[in-house]
Amino acid sequence: MSSQVLGGSTERQAPDAETLGDRVALLTGATSWTLHPLPSRDLRSLVLSDGPIGVRGVDEDTRPSAQLPSPSAWAATFDRDLVRRLGVLLGGEARRKGVDVVLAPVINLQRTPFGGRHFEALSEDPFLTGEIAGEVIHSVQQCGVAMCAKHYLGNESETERTTYLAGIPERALREVYLAPFERVVKDAQVWTVMAAYNGVDDGVLAAPATEHGSLVLGILKGEWGFDGVVMSDWLATTTTTASALGGLDLVMPGPDGPWGAALEEAVRNGLVDETVIDDKVERIVRLGRRVGAVGGAPVPFAPQDLPVQAETRALLREAVARATVVLGNDGLLPLVPAEVASIALIGPNAVDPFVQGGGSAFVTAPLLVSPEEGLHETFPEAGISLHRGTSGRRFPKPIDADFVSTPDGAPGYRLSLFDANGRLVDGPRVVKAGEGWNRGIPTDAVEALIQTRVHLGPGRHRLQVGVSGAHRIAIDDEVVSQSERIADHDVILDSSANHPAGPSVEIEVDDADGRDISIESRQQVVDAGAYGRFVRFVLRHELQHLTPDVEMDQAVAAARAAEVAVVIVGTNEETESEGWDRTTLALPGRQNELVERVLAANPRTVVVVNAGAPVILPWLDRARAVLWWWLPGQEAGGGLADALSGATEPSGRLPWTLPRDEADVPVTTTIPVDGRIDYTEGIHVGHREWDRRGLQPAREFGAGLGYGSWLYETLTVEGSLDDLRTRVAVTNVAARDARETVQIYLEAPGSPVDRPSRWLSGFATVQVPAGATREVDIAIRRRAFETWNTERHEWEIPDGRYVVHAAHSSRDLRLTRAITITDQSIAAPAEAPPALPANEYN
Repeated sequence: MSSQVLGGSTERQAPDAETLGDRVALLTGATSWTLHPLPSRDLRSLVLSDGPIGVRGVDEDTRPSAQLPSPSAWAATFDRDLVRRLGVLLGGEARRKGVDVVLAPVINLQRTPFGGRHFEALSEDPFLTGEIAGEVIHSVQQCGVAMCAKHYLGNESETERTTYLAGIPERALREVYLAPFERVVKDAQVWTVMAAYNGVDDGVLAAPATEHGSLVLGILKGEWGFDGVVMSDWLATTTTTASALGGLDLVMPGPDGPWGAALEEAVRNGLVDETVIDDKVERIVRLGRRVGAVGGAPVPFAPQDLPVQAETRALLREAVARATVVLGNDGLLPLVPAEVASIALIGPNAVDPFVQGGGSAFVTAPLLVSPEEGLHETFPEAGISLHRGTSGRRFPKPIDADFVSTPDGAPGYRLSLFDANGRLVDGPRVVKAGEGWNRGIPTDAVEALIQTRVHLGPGRHRLQVGVSGAHRIAIDDEVVSQSERIADHDVILDSSANHPAGPSVEIEVDDADGRDISIESRQQVVDAGAYGRFVRFVLRHELQHLTPDVEMDQAVAAARAAEVAVVIVGTNEETESEGWDRTTLALPGRQNELVERVLAANPRTVVVVNAGAPVILPWLDRARAVLWWWLPGQEAGGGLADALSGATEPSGRLPWTLPRDEADVPVTTTIPVDGRIDYTEGIHVGHREWDRRGLQPAREFGAGLGYGSWLYETLTVEGSLDDLRTRVAVTNVAARDARETVQIYLEAPGSPVDRPSRWLSGFATVQVPAGATREVDIAIRRRAFETWNTERHEWEIPDGRYVVHAAHSSRDLRLTRAITITDQSIAAPAEAPPALPANEYN
């Protein structure tokens, strides 16, 4: 890796006046999102921000951020050029917000669909993950903004994620879980890497990731030559000497932590050599040079209206449509706008689309194009009716602020703060109804009293209060919830503070003028350490106009009366979030029942699945058209409308396997046993294990129909192991222009070592006019043939016969060629093996 990037020499330039304390101070954050400056090196404070679906900025930055589709959607495009363009947008957003380091992408694998952060990862496949991550990292860093590849390593589960030990066999470690990190370090030259919360047992050392010398010093910095900064996940570092000697360079967040004065003392006592400190400082200064933070280098300009610029919106709309996967289409799609007179838009996610997952990936978007708005724009002559049909949520939505007031009638709620002796230290003050966090709490305040009233009109209401920590909540003077459980920073780490639970009451109001409901909550001030002090209080409300059965009946009736029904079902932030894992792959609530009834009512029904991670779709093969829409971001509705109409082809391919039944999923548990998760499937991750077991998924890895129809004409394989190239000719036999994703898989029949049934080794997208033929060149890297020898602890290529497949998906193998490898070289091209039928498992 080059050590001169955007900043010239990396030689140490510290003057004699620079003290050990100055250098050690640089190694812990100054705040949750900033680093200390180092004037002796002319280094200003560096600024970090969460990603990857947008650049949030630091806490005080309330400016909206361009909101991208979820990372799984990036991978679904299989399109390096589109991902590069999204990376340039992220780089511009970071510069607009004064951010030097974007904490993304997540390149942990989607080992199991039950993982709560599945939506924020790219793929179950290590090769696809590395390729897509490498493209976005390279394009962002060309803007002079660092990316942070995370979480190194073994962070594939959320349950007990700060404490569990991931036991990863040596071959799986090298061939699967380290592989995408190696790609982004060696090829994309990522500038920072984040050490995970969990521990790893790699067969050499069992230790927390923040002090894992075998992985950090031995492989990352030693073998791969990584010259960037290894930072901790937030509050992950718990030791001084072990983490300092294990290769960690930066403890986040600040200002507190296990380093600081303790690390300085360890140096003075000879426990940590001063050269170890010097290396860490040099890495941070080098990062500063790369992002223009040394010497007052001018920051590249980024327009302040970037999130709403026409070019930005067009790019994000294109990404939504292009990532959308056609799971089924019996000639219903694309819809011709001029030929559609009426559309019944149905489903909980049609009314309230799930555009971003829960947790640290959250950004505030400048706008949201709803499905209804998108359809109105694209189908202007069609009458469109909107019906929820059923609820997919456990919690109601936050209440309309207009209905919330203090006991004396001021808009909002009244907040009073008390110390440990019950003495009033702040307030009472009026807080806006929409303010749910109440930060900036005085240090001597330990308890809060919130008093408010809610005006409810006639009807049946569901009212809920969400809080974090110990509390006593009364509604209309009746205590409805009480807890003495004290909350701390864990409510941030497990994301429960993002969606705080609390009591829910059903209230029937008969009075035509409505009535006021009083709410009083006495609750703790949450001290979350580096995440700050806050009083979490959320009011949620739902007016139940209809009973659940009547609501569904009306939606079905609307579907029956419409020419076309579009049903949008899916998950939400209660289901898919950082901080917890999923316990089921079923759609929440009665959504499957809604789909079945609409399909029965109107055969011209398009079902749209709005989810980041797999869900079981029992009706999949009975619907005429099914689209997977991902978590689409701000341009959700416009991109969906373009996919439905074909204005932009929905050319996405599944970056993971869609199961038909939960029982078939190879890895179903995310729960540590005695604090440990063992990766017993070894190298057979995702689609590899489905193939090894001969299981039939609902849709296989790489599947996606698009709107083309493809004939694979020829496949040639030429070159050496260090420069092996395939050329595939494909013909679009459809009546419209379309985009194909050509996938290259390798197979090693009769291999002397255990190999996957086949493994992805290359891919490319190609746009082909109707009736035309195009050739696409796809390189196969030497590493695709290599396997890790656990006796010699090195890479090797077993001699033998290898089969190269040109495929439409992992199971739709169109053309094959064979090569023979002898003594680390290709001996001679072999005759093609007998042709395999498409979809060999069908």
